[in-house]
Amino acid sequence: MGHGGNVITELTADHRELEALFTQIEAQPVDHPQRRELADRLTAELVRHSVAEELHLYPTVRNHVSDGAALADKELADHAKVEQMLKDLEDLHAVDPQFNDIVAKLKFAVASHVREEEHELFPRLAASLPPAKLDELGRLVRRAKEMAPTRPHPSLPNTPPANKLLVPGVGLVDRVRDLLSGRTTKG
Repeated sequence: MGHGGNVITELTADHRELEALFTQIEAQPVDHPQRRELADRLTAELVRHSVAEELHLYPTVRNHVSDGAALADKELADHAKVEQMLKDLEDLHAVDPQFNDIVAKLKFAVASHVREEEHELFPRLAASLPPAKLDELGRLVRRAKEMAPTRPHPSLPNTPPANKLLVPGVGLVDRVRDLLSGRTTKG
């Protein structure tokens, strides 16, 4: 499943990529330096994915899906937990025992979140919006991922309007930091 198309196709493709990154991390020996590089890629992809959902998906769910506010609030709470785990993981070396613990907890949290989105949120969204609106959301999500931060920022607001104002600047700063540090965030 590739990127492009409507919001459900786009976000589902992200989910498969995240699952593949977890598998790649787990396949490396504990002391292998690639585990840190893969964790950085995982972090960047999770942050970009989350920011795009927070900017475009969840506001739409709130406004167009029955009981959407409660559903969006639950998803935002899940994001906050994942982002804090990513922050805790950020400076750990792959050989640190906490590294494996956090990756395992992160994998469980992300898998649970993915199941909820794909089995509950996405079908309800598809039933609530016309295909053209789903396509438009897909374009907005792709654009948001391009400008989104690549590092966890648990204190960054995750709802409009504050997130729409702050995300582009934080994203730019993260990409400059990645460039200067040599941090790899793309596969």
